[in-house]
Amino acid sequence: MKHSHKLLLYAAALGVLLAVFALYTRPDFLVTLANQVWACF
Repeated sequence: MKHSHKLLLYAAALGVLLAVFALYTRPDFLVTLANQVWACF
């Protein structure tokens, strides 16, 4: 694997982590997610 491919992979992983962190800072999203998970049981 080329160096540029590895860098792109790391950048994509960092982007996903930042997106998840941004969602966790929104309480309304957490409530909705918890309700959807609870509805499975």
